[in-house]
Amino acid sequence: MRNIFFHPEAEEEMKASAVFYETKVNGLGDKFLDEIEHALEKISVSPEVWPIYFENIRHFLLRRFPFAMLYEIIGDSIYVISVMHLKRKPFYWKVRLN
Repeated sequence: MRNIFFHPEAEEEMKASAVFYETKVNGLGDKFLDEIEHALEKISVSPEVWPIYFENIRHFLLRRFPFAMLYEIIGDSIYVISVMHLKRKPFYWKVRLN
């Protein structure tokens, strides 16, 4: 398994989304975080499998929630750039690449 690092804003997106879901239904925030953890496990084992979304940024679509994890493979590590809600502007996260 590869090391996984989060852009600070991606980590904040993930936490804020978990809090949002938890306020809607008790336990749903935990289910969201479980889905994120499952995605990270799959990505870390086979990061090249998931399709390229933009330049060298790949994406993994969550199954139960309308989110994609956008990540970059850097050496032996995975760098998560965004935990992107699929209804947002699609390229808002590009400023994080600089």
